[in-house]
This record gives sequence, structure tokens and C-alpha cells, in this order.
Amino acid sequence: MQDELQALIRTNTWLITYLPPAAGQLFGVVIYVDDILVASSEDSLISAFKDFLGNHFKFKDLGNPKYFLGIEIARNSTGLFISQHKYAMDLVTDAGLLGCKPASTPMDPTKQLQSDAGEPLADPTVYRRLIGRLVYLCITRPDITFAVNKLSQFLANPCSEHLLAGERVLKYLKGTLGHDLFYSANSDSTLSIFSDSDWAGCPDTRRSISGFCLFLGTSLISWRSKKQHTVSRDLAAESRRWLALVTAAVDVGKRGKQRRERGGELTGGDGRSVAASAFVQEVLSLLN
Repeated sequence: MQDELQALIRTNTWLITYLPPAAGQLFGVVIYVDDILVASSEDSLISAFKDFLGNHFKFKDLGNPKYFLGIEIARNSTGLFISQHKYAMDLVTDAGLLGCKPASTPMDPTKQLQSDAGEPLADPTVYRRLIGRLVYLCITRPDITFAVNKLSQFLANPCSEHLLAGERVLKYLKGTLGHDLFYSANSDSTLSIFSDSDWAGCPDTRRSISGFCLFLGTSLISWRSKKQHTVSRDLAAESRRWLALVTAAVDVGKRGKQRRERGGELTGGDGRSVAASAFVQEVLSLLN
């Protein structure tokens, strides 16, 4: 691990470390206060790390993780399940909506939220706290990512309609408390990305809103919903900006896949470098 340590020193960051091409073992540690999560491709590395910690600190080994920072982890012979069932239930309960009628979608597709939607809230901290908790829930709930991204744009001056929209997300969660992410133990290593974007979709700023989902086989490994930083003069300009972000996501996924396989060509299901769908294919044809 000396090369990894030197990389951290050179880049002065603990966020991204590029493994040497010949490295054949993976090891990672997640630390939050006194909670530690260890993952590795080799059991021997985990044992060595625990021995090292035991020589310096007193700690309790809880075995395979089942609950970490509000995230529930379950596994069986078919794969790994990640969820935030209890966290979502607490959100709905705290809002007093446990007995409400569930909503079928996170947002009302017939409404377009704007900055001056309704009367300003007397206590905006209620709205801000709700959105902050929903942002954390997006770790395992990509289905609410767009809605939460939209609602987070009104934190400075939330109004009554914004709070109602936030409560609709909770009503949607009420009916989907059992949803989780599944990572199959038998999934292939095909990278596929699905993306879409509008043009000038924000009524307040006329900026475009885009999103993507990146799959490794059948496992969703990355997703994002984002309002662009600048106004695009036309769809072609918006396409170029969004394609750059999508390409970066694919590159991250490609690095992860290559670390997993340690060799081999990255190919999509149809033999291309990456299986691109929907908006991505339209962008490529437009730019070509």
C-alpha cells in the first residue's frame, strides 16, 4: 500500500487515489467518528488491519455490516441489498404522515415549481431540515433524486407550495418504504448509461436540467440529477455540456470495472465501448 500512500501525499487529498496498474488487491476504510467500515478483495488484508488496530486501540468487531450510519445492509447468496428503510420510516413518522394516502410519484407532473410559489414560510428551518434529510435518503433512493434536487433550489426562501411538494415526496415514500438497491453477485460487467435532459427547463433561470443512471451489469452504481450552471443558447450547447459530465461518470465506472477485472476491454452489450441509451445516443449523433 506504499504506492497508494505516496499518491495521497503527492495529490494532498484523501478523496481520490489511483491504484498502480499492477495492483491486484483492493482495500478501503470508511471512518465516521468511532464507526469504521472495512472492505477488501482479500480477507487476509482485513485480518491484518484488525490486528494492527488491536495493537493500538480497543475496539469491538461486529462482523459483517448490517447497519452503518442509517444505511441497512443485507446479503444472501444472490447478492447485496442496501436500503434506508428505518430512516425513511422515521421521516414519514416525524412529519405525521404515517396514516396518509401514498402518492404514486415523488412530484406532481402537472405542476411547475417556481421561486415565488405561494406565501413565504414563517419558519423556513422546517423546510430546510426536511430537504436536508431527504438529501441523505438519496444515497439509496435514486427514484427521488430529481424531486429532491428540485426542492433544494428553494432553500433560501421556501414558500408554502414548496413545503407541500416536499410533503408529497414523503407521501411517495410512505408507499415505497420497501424499496432498496440490489447488487447481484452474478451480474456481468457491462457498463450501460441512460441519460436525458431538457432545454431551459427551469422557469426561474431558464437553465437546463439533466440526469443520468449508470449501471454495471444490472447494478445501479451511479446516478445524478443536476441543473446546469449556465444558460444554454440552444440544445447543441446543452448537449455538449451534459455529454462532458456523462463522459466523466462513464470514466469513473470504467476505472471501477477495470479494477474489478484487472484487465480486459471495456465493452457494452452490443460491442461498443459503452452501451449508451436515450439522450446520450441523440447527443452523439448531433455532435457527429
